Amino acid sequence: MLEVGNTVVSFDLFERCFCCKLSECKGCCCIEGDAGAPLTAEEIDIINDILPSVRKFLPQKSIEVIDRHGVSYIDRDGDNVTSLVNDRECVFSYVENGICYCALEKAYMEGLTDFPKPISCHLYPVRIAEYHDTTAVNVHRWECCRSAEIFGKEIGLPVYQFLKNPLIRRFGKEWYDELECAAKVYFSEFKSIKDNK
Repeated sequence: MLEVGNTVVSFDLFERCFCCKLSECKGCCCIEGDAGAPLTAEEIDIINDILPSVRKFLPQKSIEVIDRHGVSYIDRDGDNVTSLVNDRECVFSYVENGICYCALEKAYMEGLTDFPKPISCHLYPVRIAEYHDTTAVNVHRWECCRSAEIFGKEIGLPVYQFLKNPLIRRFGKEWYDELECAAKVYFSEFKSIKDNK
């Protein structure tokens, strides 16, 4: 672990590789899991505001859930999460050519909103945990995303580089620049130790 600003960052961000390969995983992260995607109170407000721009990308079953239960619910841990269809897939997911995509992201990519997707989704496989005045930044491992780990390793893409934009979105450019500097030092020292063995 190392300190970057007021965060504590796991070395896994440097050591592990990751790159989504939708042709293999089929977007299963939007379907599998114990609950919906974590949401902040601010994100719930934003999603409700942009919902008219997102609805046209949603399947009818998702629209029915949203109209009946809203865009979110409180899970068994007491956290706000996205609503689910059939207690399984995220209410904002839709399938195209056998692959599951995010309707929030589609609306953003088409210039209809300025909200890419919930930060918890955008940051995955990084997970954030708040402890008093410190934020822990860790890498979560999930069998669902095994193909992303394999592909990331094949192309040599560390987690922190794969997630450059969402990490900047969450923590800012200055924080990410500091993380990059730490990564250079880490790899330089690691390589030096490895070469001397």
